[in-house]
Amino acid sequence: MAMTSILLSHDAPRSFSVVKMASRAPAATGRLMLGFRKWYYNMCGFNKLGLMRDDTIYEDSDVKEALRRLPEDMSNERTFRIKRALDLSMKQQILPKDKWTKFEEDVSYLSPYLNEVIRERKEKEEWMKK
Repeated sequence: MAMTSILLSHDAPRSFSVVKMASRAPAATGRLMLGFRKWYYNMCGFNKLGLMRDDTIYEDSDVKEALRRLPEDMSNERTFRIKRALDLSMKQQILPKDKWTKFEEDVSYLSPYLNEVIRERKEKEEWMKK
């Protein structure tokens, strides 16, 4: 660890030691951001209803097409989570804490299908321009 002395010329000479920690900043920032993301995930509240992040996406035409392409088992699981969340919401209840969706377990199941739909739409738009 490099130590640097700085002499401030005010009334009396004082020396301060400055620790250079630039090499540690990315790791600390990464941990801080992860902590913030987990905190924000829990504050959103959808996990307390058993929903995943992709269950809350606004359904425009691209998302509807991606949902149509989902495998049947994933689609059934999504429908179950949404119906359960609606039921809990109407009862003004939340799931027991052990059944909340955890940050680490929340996978982006819709993104591969959605990215494919968006790519196809953009390709079609480019083709129509010609």
